[in-house]
Amino acid sequence: MVEVAAVMRGVLALMRMAVFGLSLGITLISFQAYRQRPSERLQYAFMGFAFISMGVASTVIAQIGVREATETVRLFFRMTESIPFIIGFTMLYVSLYRD
Repeated sequence: MVEVAAVMRGVLALMRMAVFGLSLGITLISFQAYRQRPSERLQYAFMGFAFISMGVASTVIAQIGVREATETVRLFFRMTESIPFIIGFTMLYVSLYRD
C-alpha cells in the first residue's frame, strides 16, 4: 500500500516544479520586454524575476537533497533559500518605484 506522506511529497515536488516553470516563463518574458525596450526599470524587473527563479530552484533542490540531513543542515538550506527571494523582491520593488 502506498504511504500517504510519500504521495504528498510527490505532489509537493510536482507543484514546486510547476512554480519553477512559471517563474522561468515570467523571467523569459521580462527579458524579452527588456530587449525590446531597454530601460532601467525593465532591467531591474528582469533581474528580480531571475533571482526569484533561483529561489524557487533552490527550494526544489533542497527538497530533493536534504531529506536525510540533520535539522541544523535543513535550517541552513531553508535560510539560504530565502536569500534569492529577498534579492528578487527587492529588485522588483526598485523596478516599480524607481524614477
